[in-house]
Amino acid sequence: MPSAVSASPAGAHGITKLTNCRLVRGDRLVSEDLWISAATGKIVRGQAAFYDDHVLPDQTIDLGGRIVAPGLIDVQLNGAFGFNFSTLFGDEENGPRAQYCSRLRDLNRKLFQTGVTSYVPTVTSQTSELYRKVIPFLAPTGSRMAEDGAESLGAHVEGPFLSPTKNGVHNTAVLRVAETFADVEAMYGAENLAVPTDTTGDQDNRRRLPAVRMITAAPELGHMTDVVFPELSRRGIVCSIGHTEASYEEAAAAMHHGATMITHLFNAMRPLHHRNPGVFGVLGEAPTSGNGSSSSRRPYYGVISDGIHLHPTTVKIAYNAHPEGFLLVTDAMHMVGCPDGPYSWTNGDREVRLNKTGKVLLLENSTTIAGSTTTLIECLENFVNWTGTDLPRALRTVTSTPAAMLGLQGVKGTLDPGADADLIILSTNEDLPSPGGSPTTRLHIDEVWKFGTRVHKRE
Repeated sequence: MPSAVSASPAGAHGITKLTNCRLVRGDRLVSEDLWISAATGKIVRGQAAFYDDHVLPDQTIDLGGRIVAPGLIDVQLNGAFGFNFSTLFGDEENGPRAQYCSRLRDLNRKLFQTGVTSYVPTVTSQTSELYRKVIPFLAPTGSRMAEDGAESLGAHVEGPFLSPTKNGVHNTAVLRVAETFADVEAMYGAENLAVPTDTTGDQDNRRRLPAVRMITAAPELGHMTDVVFPELSRRGIVCSIGHTEASYEEAAAAMHHGATMITHLFNAMRPLHHRNPGVFGVLGEAPTSGNGSSSSRRPYYGVISDGIHLHPTTVKIAYNAHPEGFLLVTDAMHMVGCPDGPYSWTNGDREVRLNKTGKVLLLENSTTIAGSTTTLIECLENFVNWTGTDLPRALRTVTSTPAAMLGLQGVKGTLDPGADADLIILSTNEDLPSPGGSPTTRLHIDEVWKFGTRVHKRE
């Protein structure tokens, strides 16, 4: 993949006008200019800037009719480009700890190549020691420096409060049951679940949320549903159902107590059965009522469309069940962007080996899927071709829907004035079909902008 380019120059006001382009506006592509500011990092209202404030853009870029969309958001990313977030390090400032920071920064910058401008770094089932060490590095910083790379929106801890019979590749030796909220604090560190008091320099109040942004847990275990989920929800932490043996009734109860998300739907949970619909059954709940009560709200849910985790028809079924809650995730491991071969991974209290062959990633000497090696733009391309969904609607699954799930409407995942100027420039082409087949849509990330600054350009 081509490397990120240096920031594009900004003039007196740091304003760039993108012209001759098609903007993603809701479910449509609209021919319209877009004004963005590198000084504020925001999308600005062009007419107001020109007519009211008498401001001219410092540069105007003709995009030749290409598509402008919000930057992509991945809410389940375990690592990429050779670095995994579940990596234990020592306490030495200049040793492994410094190396962790350096490799995290390198990953953030390389993510721009894939169109991802914001993400939720995911840590799998691990020891308490590892959680307490790495979570502070994955917390939202409030930084608005484009050169820092893709932005963490807070950590996603996928485990260890998971069902041992739906563990997937997670090490059962470290799985736990939470009977009290203190059990959860003891695992992750109480400070990582608390709202920070120091929010200096945080323009968008992102650091007013805990370092842990999302927790995946099996709701049927211990007192996860009636004790833990309500307290997590009160603190603004997303509660997600996953790696679970939950029945439909147990999943519905979890939603009533604060769960709003399902982790990688269909994977690591009971299959849909005509007499027990399981977790999938909650998608059949009535839409949100006027009072917005959690008991009547259908959840958001992540789907991995890498062609390995789910059949294309299963993806279509999932989308048509509740398009407004459907979001694409990669569940990608650190082998993204790396050659085929064996790789080490910290899996709880031991190191294991994973084998990458093309897009398939398996636990060594087994047929157990161990995450994906697919980028989010590849998942989006698959989704478009499998479902026939038009591009503006498809883009919602990786922009506005994950932003809404995280409570970031109007800040991320939109091109509306006042939102962060995180965006991608897309071009498309159609591959000719084989006889009797359908053409294949190809998506290309031509440019990426972060906080109003161009940070990547395809060569």
